[in-house]
Amino acid sequence: MEHEGKGRLVLGWREWVTLPALGITAIKAKVDTGARTSALHAFQVELYRRGGAHRVRFALHPLQKRTDIELRCDAKVIDQRLVSDSGGHRERRYVIDTPVRIADRELPIEITLTDRDTMNFRMLLGRTALRNGFLVDPRRSYLAGNPPGL
Repeated sequence: MEHEGKGRLVLGWREWVTLPALGITAIKAKVDTGARTSALHAFQVELYRRGGAHRVRFALHPLQKRTDIELRCDAKVIDQRLVSDSGGHRERRYVIDTPVRIADRELPIEITLTDRDTMNFRMLLGRTALRNGFLVDPRRSYLAGNPPGL
């Protein structure tokens, strides 16, 4: 783990992260400073209400190129947004707020849910998640190390 003055953690262009509130102990994320909001692979997305709040149930394949491992997640919906992907396609997505753990740091981030099954990474870590205390070295990978258990 590298630090660059003022306690900033240096990340590579891809990193292992944990989403503890969703039960995701390890997922490889592409650190994407071109994306404003983070995005997470989700399918079988189902909106429902509990206690007056909108929630979403969804499934995800946490590992690249693997569909045999499937996790079921549940989260409170904080918003719906029209998001343009890198190809210019617009999609309405549910937005959730959940903590992400990168190395020894845990911070709340907003994540949009979208089907990323055909993408190389199941998660994008966008620039709003990185604005407090992170620098990115695009020449390197996995500077934050592996999550526990890997």
